[in-house]
Amino acid sequence: MSNVFFTSDHHFGHKLIIDFESRPFASVEEMDKVMVANWNAVVREEDTIFHLGDFSFRNQEDTRSIVSALNGYKILILGNHDRGRGRGWWLEAGFDEVSEYPLIYKEFFLLSHEPMYMNKHMPYVNVHGHIHGQKYEGNHHFNICVEHWNYTPLSFEQIRNSVVASEEG
Repeated sequence: MSNVFFTSDHHFGHKLIIDFESRPFASVEEMDKVMVANWNAVVREEDTIFHLGDFSFRNQEDTRSIVSALNGYKILILGNHDRGRGRGWWLEAGFDEVSEYPLIYKEFFLLSHEPMYMNKHMPYVNVHGHIHGQKYEGNHHFNICVEHWNYTPLSFEQIRNSVVASEEG
């Protein structure tokens, strides 16, 4: 049986993100290596993973090498740092699907790179990236950025259980 995972904002190859977000890595090479290992520790080849943007700052050859090293059927929702390269570039880099726009998953989860406006009357939870270590209050946003989750993708069940628990609380 396959599982579904979510993650965002790896910034592979982005040296400055280590300082910007106080990431616990001595070098960009260490960061990239740990994030690939953490991904593959939870995502199996038969699983699906949604990456909610800002995947890589590396050139296409290096990005293709990273994508091919990662397990799973990989769906990318373009982030602000991905959009300059376009859908075709990312498909050539190895993603199985690429979306320029937010997606709705399981009729309840709105998947986007940037957090979207939500209010208490909207029937969705916005699973998003972009804001790294920051977090929105309330039950309508779920920040999937790697900084919050030990640089490891989260399963759909982990997100769903967190949202359901907070809705009941």
